[in-house]
Amino acid sequence: MKYLMMIYGNQEKWDSFPAEEWPAAIAKQDAFNKRYQETGELIGAYGLADAVNAMLVRRKDGSPAITDGPYLETKEYMASFYLLDCESEERAKQIAADMPWADVEPVELWPILNDASEDL
Repeated sequence: MKYLMMIYGNQEKWDSFPAEEWPAAIAKQDAFNKRYQETGELIGAYGLADAVNAMLVRRKDGSPAITDGPYLETKEYMASFYLLDCESEERAKQIAADMPWADVEPVELWPILNDASEDL
C-alpha cells in the first residue's frame, strides 16, 4: 500500500537551527532517504520551497487566475513530502518514526486510496 508522509515547518523554525548543525542534519536525512530507497519502500522524497514562493491557481473565465499562496493561512506549512510503498500500515508507521525530524516535529502519514498513476 502507498502512503504520503509529510513534514511541516516554516522559515523561522529552519532559521532557528544553528548553522553548524545543518550538515549533520542533512547527512541524517540523506542516510534515511538512501536506506529506504534501497529497500524499495521510498518512491520519492521532495523538499518544497518556502511558503512565500507558493501560489494558488484558479480558473476564471477560462484563463488561469494566479494569486500568492499558500492556500491556508498558518504559521506551519508542508515543507517536504515522501511517497512510500509499504507492505503494511505498521511498516509505514515504523518508517515515519525513523524520520530524522520525528524527534523535533510529528510526521503526518496518510494512506493513499487511489493511485491514478497506475492508469497512465
